[in-house]
Amino acid sequence: MVISDTCPACGANRYKKNGHTRHGKQHHHCKAWGRQFTADAMDWRMAPEQRRRIEQLVCERISLRGICRTMGVSLTWLLHFLVACVTACPDHVHAQLPAQPTEVLLSRLDAEADAMWSLVQKKANQPWIWMAMDATTRQIIAFHVGDRSHESGKELWANIPRVYREQATFHTDQYAVYKGVIPAEQHRAMTKNARKTHHIERFNNTLRQRVSRLVRETLSFSKKLANHIGAIKFFICHYNLTKGGALPV
Repeated sequence: MVISDTCPACGANRYKKNGHTRHGKQHHHCKAWGRQFTADAMDWRMAPEQRRRIEQLVCERISLRGICRTMGVSLTWLLHFLVACVTACPDHVHAQLPAQPTEVLLSRLDAEADAMWSLVQKKANQPWIWMAMDATTRQIIAFHVGDRSHESGKELWANIPRVYREQATFHTDQYAVYKGVIPAEQHRAMTKNARKTHHIERFNNTLRQRVSRLVRETLSFSKKLANHIGAIKFFICHYNLTKGGALPV
């Protein structure tokens, strides 16, 4: 944190008090430059290392205010930073598709699909997180947040890359919606004892343990569905990059 006793724009120390911010902080007006600034303003030009550190902390089950206290940033700045991070996340969530999709390779594609419960604002509002995973690379290839209806299942299927929709075999639990969404020749409805969906079920646990707003009986719940989806998408992108070797474990 940088405590400003001069104008951040021109460096002059000739300024006067000029009201307060909506957070109660003292505003000052520079007499030389005419710029308004806050006396205890932070230097928002953070180093890339600090920004990467904040991105890592977001994926480690730490509340937003906890990150603010740890990194010395304001909640307002952190929220704007996270919005920028989520906006930059691509729709393909950094999933690595097969390098050369030959017919022989495609016949060996194996995927798993599952859905997990979550909440937004209150327990009565329960969006479900639908996900599909490549069983070999352990990367999440698609996700969708919605209800448990057939329409949400179709949204998940539409988000799955075409190479998987055409050739992969999908293992799911025995939830009836999957039968009406995944083509019968590509679908395998398994029981718990078959252990064909344990990879994605283990990821469900990872997601719930590392995204604070998904932890059961927590104060870090989402208040808006858009923020809820953004946090999930950001973690999945980070997870896929880690699995792909682009980020350290």
